[in-house]
Order: sequence, then structure tokens, then C-alpha cells
Amino acid sequence: MQKTSKIAYLLVSTIFFIIFDIFFSGLIIDSVRFKMPENPLLDLIYVQNTGAAFSILENSKIFLIGFSIFAIAGILFYGIKNIHRYSAFTLYWVSMLVAGISCNLYERIEFGYVRDFFKLNFVNFPVFNISDIFINVGVFAIVVIIIKHNYITKKQ
Repeated sequence: MQKTSKIAYLLVSTIFFIIFDIFFSGLIIDSVRFKMPENPLLDLIYVQNTGAAFSILENSKIFLIGFSIFAIAGILFYGIKNIHRYSAFTLYWVSMLVAGISCNLYERIEFGYVRDFFKLNFVNFPVFNISDIFINVGVFAIVVIIIKHNYITKKQ
């Protein structure tokens, strides 16, 4: 893939994930109004989270907005500058990460908080949303890619 194709792929993938997140988050938030049947694995509830993960930095809206903007800009700047080194597979996970951060940023600016709605019933875990899933899966995949790349490089 050429550089412009990779940049286009990164941007289109990011936009896709953002639209997916906003659309399905809206559907889920609307469905939370109705009582869902008891489920041993997952409940849909509505929580207004004014903090970050695990509600740390609660009520630090300005800091979290600034940090999110900095993270998005840093990831995109570094990613586009070094895009020639990345496969489409890697860019897919980067776009998922950027979209997750962007959607949490959007909600923080639009509502003053992030709307969380997934509650795991089989473990004591904080309530989370689609953006959080995108962020965690994206980070995990990128870490695995980096470790794999470093392992292969050291073997050569």
C-alpha cells in the first residue's frame, strides 16, 4: 500500500468506528429505559462517568479533554509520520484506538461526562461503554504487535 492509501485507510477506518460507536451507544442508551430480562453475564445500566477509567480523576473534565486531544494528536502525528512502516492490520487497531478516544472525548464535551452502560455481573468490574472496549482492544492489539515485532527483530 502507498502512503496516501494507508492514510485514507486509517481515516476511513477511524470514521467507521466512530459512527459505529455513536450509533450503537445511542441504541443501547435508548434501550436502557426498558427493563431488560435478568442476565447472569451482563446488564445494561446507565451511568454518568465524570472521570476516566475506574472513575479516576473524577470531575476533571478540562484535564481529560486536554489529555484526550493530546493523545489523539500524538497517535495520529506519530502514526502518519511513520505510516510507511505499518501494515493495514496495524492501522486497523490504531484506528480503533483513536475512535475510542475520540468518542469518549465527544461525550465528555457534549454531555460533560461519558455514558457507560455495560455492567458485567460475573465479576466486580466498573461499568464501561463501546469506546472503552475500542480503547482496550486497540491498546492490547498494538502492544501484541509491538512485542511480536521486537521478538522477530531480535531473532534475526
